[in-house]
Amino acid sequence: METSNLVENEEAAAAAAANGLPPPPADLRPKLVFHTQLAHGSPTGRIEGFTNVKELYGKIAEAFRVASDQILFCTLNTHKIDMERLLGGQIGLEDFIFAHVKGIKKEVEVLKHEDALGLTITDNGAGYAFIKRIKEGSVVDGVKVICVGDHIECINGKNIVGTRHYEVARMLKELPRYETFTLKLVEPMKAFECLEPRSKGGKPGGENKIGTGRSTLRLRSKGPATVEDLPTEFEEKAVKKVDDLLENYMGIRDTELAATMVEVGRDKKNPDEFAMALDEALGDFAFPDEFVFDVWGGHR
Repeated sequence: METSNLVENEEAAAAAAANGLPPPPADLRPKLVFHTQLAHGSPTGRIEGFTNVKELYGKIAEAFRVASDQILFCTLNTHKIDMERLLGGQIGLEDFIFAHVKGIKKEVEVLKHEDALGLTITDNGAGYAFIKRIKEGSVVDGVKVICVGDHIECINGKNIVGTRHYEVARMLKELPRYETFTLKLVEPMKAFECLEPRSKGGKPGGENKIGTGRSTLRLRSKGPATVEDLPTEFEEKAVKKVDDLLENYMGIRDTELAATMVEVGRDKKNPDEFAMALDEALGDFAFPDEFVFDVWGGHR
């Protein structure tokens, strides 16, 4: 990836901000160019000029002449469906982006013979919820056609494209026990010669370090992307703890959301201040009180 004049431009922007000046014009901002491929195989493309995940998908789609709604998710520095390398809220400035596009569609009937299905859900930031982890020995683990990386398109005939991952997790949790339900799934396209055995996804205790460079491009669902230093070890651990709590309470994993929550709580003096700030920044999630208290304790 090209980072010419990055340091001096970033320093100029920081100096301007410190003096209360407006941000520099677009032609003086750092030009970030990333290399990318389609995960199932393609020539290498070059993309630039995106500030959020939707724009990133649009740039990738333009580079490879595919529809942007065909992109399910991206991984960093590997073509494999590796949930530990999933592109979330940050991209290292030297990272290589692999885009996973829609492959085979499948419809599966599942008997919910336990309260918990054993699924952890995340989303791609552009309206597609997909499976990030399958718990060993769980209900879904017994249905071998369901795999990590599968996009959940419909639940019992209801199209859920555009539904946030926490709502999808809630819908699955509320399905009646001892009844059969139907999932319509779309799996990522795989190169024929690279077919691999099914994966359970990332382990809860696994490291999720993203990027090899000293800086990252931080993507946000609201607001512009920014170039930042890599998170410190303390910040990484705090984000990991919050992400674990999200899985335990809500059945989702979302490093961007976890990082935002850590950021929101950074200067708060007590759980009440933290809860009010969370409600203002992330009110759509309606986090339970006990979850907020545990997050407050978990990221200190």
